[in-house]
Amino acid sequence: MSRQAEAWEQRGHRIPFGDGELFVVDVELGDAVHDPVLILHGFPTSSFDWHLVVEDLAQDRRVVLFDFPGFGLSWKPDRRYSIELYADAAEAVAEQCGFESATLVTHDMGDTVGGELLARDMERGLGFVVTGRVLTNGSVYIELAQLTPGQEMLLAADDAVLDLAGIGLDPEEAFRAGLAATFSEAHPAGDDELDAAWRFASHADGHMLLARTIRYIEDRRANESRYTGAIETHLSPLGVVWGRLDPVAVYDMATRLVERRPATPLVTLGDVAHWPMLEAPDELSSVIRGFLD
Repeated sequence: MSRQAEAWEQRGHRIPFGDGELFVVDVELGDAVHDPVLILHGFPTSSFDWHLVVEDLAQDRRVVLFDFPGFGLSWKPDRRYSIELYADAAEAVAEQCGFESATLVTHDMGDTVGGELLARDMERGLGFVVTGRVLTNGSVYIELAQLTPGQEMLLAADDAVLDLAGIGLDPEEAFRAGLAATFSEAHPAGDDELDAAWRFASHADGHMLLARTIRYIEDRRANESRYTGAIETHLSPLGVVWGRLDPVAVYDMATRLVERRPATPLVTLGDVAHWPMLEAPDELSSVIRGFLD
């Protein structure tokens, strides 16, 4: 295990959720003069994606991250996974943390979970006030997404436990190769990052649930008007930051969003692909601060 991954695990704690637990990291390094931040990670990774950014953001605000059910170090039941389940988990974390207000920082699948939270807020209210949002690199317009061969394979499989070794694939090798392909040439994935990503994905055999956890894409297709509609129309301020070279959540998604929500600021990271928090952490942190301070 990488030292960074080990330190991340030691930094977190667990809260009850459903019949299991969620892994939560709660960081506050200085006087909190801004609203707390709730970070929502993407597929197929975990809150560890943000380990290079969280220290800077937490200098003057509380930053809370957690692993969705089925991901990272959280509960990994063999069940049907959904955006609604992930949003329930986010609400549980916010309640446990005693949030009265918070800003949402979201990536990849987390963008969609954020959209569900915003839709719930407009319908019935949440237990906290959403005072701002930063959205980055996620398939908010699913018809534009360029899914990877690995994603297509998982979606074509049954919604069930999938043993890649049983179909002649090395699970770790396939996972690492698929992840590495979504980084830019200017900022390739390092071995430490890939080691940590695999360590958390494979915890409690979570890698065998990938054909289950990827069903969020089916939810996106069925309910895009709800999720993306809320992202477009919720009254809280929105900032968008996007890796220009993303091969999956292509840049046209960012430009469409700001066209549909006029006056939304968009910051483009020109030599970054799908992982701004890993490829350009200092730049991303500066952008997030600019949006939220």
